[in-house]
Amino acid sequence: MIAIVLYGLRESVRRKMFAVVVVLTVAFLALYAWGVHAAFRDTRSFVGPGENQLDPDVLAGAIVEGLAMFATLFLGAVLSVFLTLNVVRGDAEAGLLQPLVVRPVGRARLLLARFAGAAGVAALYVLVVYFATVGITHWAGGWSPDRLIAPGIELAAAVVVVSALALAGSVFFSPIANGIGTLMVFGGGLLAGLLGEIGRAIHSQRLQSIAHGAWWAFPFDALYEDALHRLTVDTTGFAEFVLTLGPFGGSHQAGTPLIVWSAIYLGLVGAAALVAFSVRDL
Repeated sequence: MIAIVLYGLRESVRRKMFAVVVVLTVAFLALYAWGVHAAFRDTRSFVGPGENQLDPDVLAGAIVEGLAMFATLFLGAVLSVFLTLNVVRGDAEAGLLQPLVVRPVGRARLLLARFAGAAGVAALYVLVVYFATVGITHWAGGWSPDRLIAPGIELAAAVVVVSALALAGSVFFSPIANGIGTLMVFGGGLLAGLLGEIGRAIHSQRLQSIAHGAWWAFPFDALYEDALHRLTVDTTGFAEFVLTLGPFGGSHQAGTPLIVWSAIYLGLVGAAALVAFSVRDL
């Protein structure tokens, strides 16, 4: 299994995937540092001092870090998709899979090893970028999240769920179709969460029901929104009210049942992928 994990990583290096990821991530962090520095400077110029005034550092820090978390999740999801989109169908069509699944590896170990490699790399990437943005935000304006560790863990867990969906899709679809389909599911899940926030703002039970169903069908969005919620979980008063109206308004407490369901969901997706792979004619 370790050999298969390393094989997948070496293949990604050979295709220059990691080189592209590193270059684009450095560019993103540089632009983020420039933007967040300007955000703190500009908000201090129009938000006045006083006990009853909104703290400009809380306003700027929470909003830009929330947007950075969305970008981090998106980049991690794209990376996880490209690491898993050709695991089964792609390698089978290239003739690389058949010698491995007969002896000595077997299908279950192959699938588990490829998932561990892709999900581990994507989760590590998300954690590194998340803590980098938190460090940049603290450097630029002295603001730090109310909860530091939990949001990063939940972002990484959300990317692991996306990796499992992409791996399961590789059993049924060709690499291009699987990549497009997984990214559309990812975008649809985030859109459903946004509809839920709109539904709560306008008191629409229908929109809230759609979002609630999407959280159970695609729990990566529930993990992402809970991570956003933890950024300012201790913020109260007028600052809390303003933060729920802006681009930070996608935050929502998932609750223990949804978090536990995310782990169960991951196991169910993995089991479905293994059953489908075990009966598939290569």
